[in-house]
Amino acid sequence: MSRPEPATDGEGELDRYHIAILGELQREARLSNAELAARIGLSAAPTWRRVRWLEEQGFITGYRAEIDRRRVGLGVLAFVRVDTERSAGSATRALEEAIRALPEVIACHYISGAGTFELQVMATDLDAFSRFSIDTLLNLPNVKDIHTSFSLGEVKSSAALPLGHLHATGSP
Repeated sequence: MSRPEPATDGEGELDRYHIAILGELQREARLSNAELAARIGLSAAPTWRRVRWLEEQGFITGYRAEIDRRRVGLGVLAFVRVDTERSAGSATRALEEAIRALPEVIACHYISGAGTFELQVMATDLDAFSRFSIDTLLNLPNVKDIHTSFSLGEVKSSAALPLGHLHATGSP
């Protein structure tokens, strides 16, 4: 008995197998295709096709190792609100490009309320962060001011997305 294949019409509809694949790969991205297939209840070939489809459609954007920042000497995690001049779109784009080029900035978001951007910045220690903020962040284009808060400890750190809101379509 053949199972329905994923929709390839570009609409990005997910069936229960797609959702199960996403969940399993978020938990353990190094699963072999055979192990993944066993966990979701499909044979290897349709599982592989579904994984490829999820990659091609942009649901899966990559596979990464989770590294303990402290073990590699990154003891400081700072949250930096960046206030900008908001003078022109081109100035904001120049700032975005400059931020993207900084390896110390591990995440950047446009934010509502006070400030324009919220950055997550990693540094080895407070002295290194201080140098980075004075020598680099305050000299970025269109930056008016920065405001920093430091993480005093992680309660939860996960790159896994919640998938409970997804509803399978066209499930067998």
